Amino acid sequence: MTDYVALLRAVNVGGRGILKMEDLQAICVARGLENVRTQGQSGNVLFQSDRTERSLKQELERAATDKMGRTVGVLIRTMPELRAALNANPFRMADPSLVGVIFLPKALPTRLLTELALEGPEDVQMIGREVFVHYPDGMGRSKLKLPFAADGTTRNLNTIAKILAMAGA
Repeated sequence: MTDYVALLRAVNVGGRGILKMEDLQAICVARGLENVRTQGQSGNVLFQSDRTERSLKQELERAATDKMGRTVGVLIRTMPELRAALNANPFRMADPSLVGVIFLPKALPTRLLTELALEGPEDVQMIGREVFVHYPDGMGRSKLKLPFAADGTTRNLNTIAKILAMAGA
């Protein structure tokens, strides 16, 4: 069995896309996932399974979409992958609440970041399938638009650390 986390996209953000964590947990249990636990209210669910990332992603996206009546993206990571993302943080001197990690389904071509024109104070770095963004003025105030982020979901470093602590990783 592999320890996974599913990170749902655009769930319980700003009063939109409401999905109770009890419902998310029930969705996972109904699909045979084991040791299912949710963290926070924004669509973080930890579980164990012997299935592949791809099959889990497809099945959870279908189930969440059916439940919510709109498309819900799901990004899957193993606990070692999540730990590696936390350890890879290129903004070590920044407040962890001001560093967002955009989890993507696959690594981006590096040209997407080299061609990115940053007009604000943010700094962006890509490591593997994750894009790290330092938001010195906070995520809520940022005007930064990252077109590729539509395929991913963002969690700040504090949330990632909480997921890992919950997993005992």
